[in-house]
Amino acid sequence: MLTYGLPILFTLVLWWVSTVAILYLDGLHKRTFVWSLTGVSLLMILALWGAKITSLDMSLSGAYWAFACGLTAWGWQITTFYMGTITGPRTTPCDPNTHGIARFLQALATCLYHELAIIIMALGIMALTLGQPNQLALWTFIVLWWMHTSAKLNVFLGVPNLGAELIPQHMRYLVSFMKRSGMNLFFPLSVTASTICAVHLVERAMSPNSTDFEVAGYTMLAALMVLAILEHWLLVIPLNVNSLWVWGVKPVREENQVQSDIKDLHSAWRQVISSESDFPAPPAREMVMDSWSAAPPSVCDDAILSRLLESIRAGAYGEINTIKGVVKTTSHWLQFDVDHHRAKIAQFAPAQKIEPLVIALGRRMDSVRLKAAFDACAAVGTSS
Repeated sequence: MLTYGLPILFTLVLWWVSTVAILYLDGLHKRTFVWSLTGVSLLMILALWGAKITSLDMSLSGAYWAFACGLTAWGWQITTFYMGTITGPRTTPCDPNTHGIARFLQALATCLYHELAIIIMALGIMALTLGQPNQLALWTFIVLWWMHTSAKLNVFLGVPNLGAELIPQHMRYLVSFMKRSGMNLFFPLSVTASTICAVHLVERAMSPNSTDFEVAGYTMLAALMVLAILEHWLLVIPLNVNSLWVWGVKPVREENQVQSDIKDLHSAWRQVISSESDFPAPPAREMVMDSWSAAPPSVCDDAILSRLLESIRAGAYGEINTIKGVVKTTSHWLQFDVDHHRAKIAQFAPAQKIEPLVIALGRRMDSVRLKAAFDACAAVGTSS
């Protein structure tokens, strides 16, 4: 029992602890990033050195150390990406009306340098261990690469559960490239491929001719593949397990504080509406619905905003009964009141200083993607 139990336990603990640590560090204030990056970079250098040293070691301990080195090297890739250090040439949300190959190219631009860094590191580990018997560090890195890439493609193509709340605040533009929908066609292919690999690894681990090194190594790789399969299924089944990580994610705690201010934002919006326009405030019966409030960019692009409001009416962001707001464009202030039946958009000149504000009422709203979409409305040369 211990022959297989210890490698599985080692994999689960190391994977979970490293994931929580990365989420926590990436969610801290940016002023801490220089220290975090220094620390993880030193660990990465040690991991590469360890991969080279363990490549000659076919003992049981050599399997554990090589696995840990591969996982640590991968951790550096994820940490630098979600800190925004190594990402891609695009760091802005997806255009709300971009689809197909254009949307894919925009998404690729958000992580291009990150993907190139992964390839370089994989080649580096390959070069350090070339021709040596212990290749476990390299295969650990490759399995983790597959897990991450497959999951990214699935949330891009569309799944019910995006896990967007785990993304650090400074990287929230990534959420605009995610799609909430039913199971996509790539999902069964990715799960099937992972399952075949997992079965093959289990067979190798349980082979009567396997050495202690091979039993431990193949068991740890199999455990990683099973975790990949489980993570994929959690993207589509109605079960939220983000509580495994969310307690350590600082941005989530900040967003909870923002949500506590929604009542005040409603009050502020009512004051603006009553003082600047004859648009009616939301009926009392609507207030029992879920509410979402946000400050849009300080200056919005008229055309992008109009297309976004139309896509909201079409149901692209959930069951939004009504969305109202005041925004500033490059030439004037706009006030809008949009629901399934009508869209009122009017220019107005505020009599006093006000701040842009948007409020939506409905059920099952995709609030994270909605916020990212409004952020993407910023006029060129401005920021939210």
